[in-house]
Amino acid sequence: MSAVTVRVPAKVNLQLGVGPIRDDGYHDLVNVFHAVSLFDEVTAEPAERLAVEVRAAPHARVAVGGVPTGEDNLAARAARLVAARLGVETAVRLSIRKAIPVAGGMAGGSADAAAALVACARLWDDREEPALTRDDLMELGGDLGSDVPFAVLGGTAVGVGRGERLTPALTRGTFHWVFATADGGLSTPAVYGECDRLRLAAGETAAWPTVSEALMTALATGDAKALGAALFNDLEPAALSLRPSLRRTLDTGRELGAIGALVSGSGPTCAFLAETEEDAAGLADELDSAGVAEQIVRAHGPVPGATLL
Repeated sequence: MSAVTVRVPAKVNLQLGVGPIRDDGYHDLVNVFHAVSLFDEVTAEPAERLAVEVRAAPHARVAVGGVPTGEDNLAARAARLVAARLGVETAVRLSIRKAIPVAGGMAGGSADAAAALVACARLWDDREEPALTRDDLMELGGDLGSDVPFAVLGGTAVGVGRGERLTPALTRGTFHWVFATADGGLSTPAVYGECDRLRLAAGETAAWPTVSEALMTALATGDAKALGAALFNDLEPAALSLRPSLRRTLDTGRELGAIGALVSGSGPTCAFLAETEEDAAGLADELDSAGVAEQIVRAHGPVPGATLL
């Protein structure tokens, strides 16, 4: 093959329950992932050596200057894992076109890694029955980060452990989202560290997280209002502590009619749920006029995970 292109979605965390710190330094999580129609594309093509190129997708206002293009790029690491498993040289150019916010809490880097796994596996092994199945690629993704396996899978799923052990969740209907991005990102380790600091300062003991029955029922019945009421994120107080301006963004979205609002993942992107597509369009316009975010984008979910184009 001369080139393989894979489209991969962003995610929003419908529930992010953060438990105690484990011996390995990670937290036990309950993470309800939901893939939304905001996509990066990764193209893999033969090259003399591993190289990474990152650009903003057409019409996407995404700041890509801080995305590494060397050995530390997560997509590059994904390519090396696939090459090692297949016993081939890591001779590939990865061209990444980004529409997912960078360091925005929507797993853009993890999405690119997932796309690179799928693209490189096809580029180097295009047999009818390839050596690496999608389950194999999800397993490899778990070695790269907690969000990578879900970006391969897509849809809606419950993740436990570090978030990498996934079970698809029954979801009916389509949910309509508006995302408010912020100027600059938030470091995921810094947000987890602030979460731990705030809990210690308050004398709180982290409880073992459990899946919200109300949220799962809302998904299974396609009830947008019930889903909006059930959204929650244990990292939100930490994100607000590090970036207090996000509180105004959340409050404004609620005042303008969002039926659910939360910080997405570790932030700083704020996610708003609308009842209908028309409501989402109106909410997006009003949020844009309110000037409470760097950019306002609409999306729907759930959508499939990493997909060959």
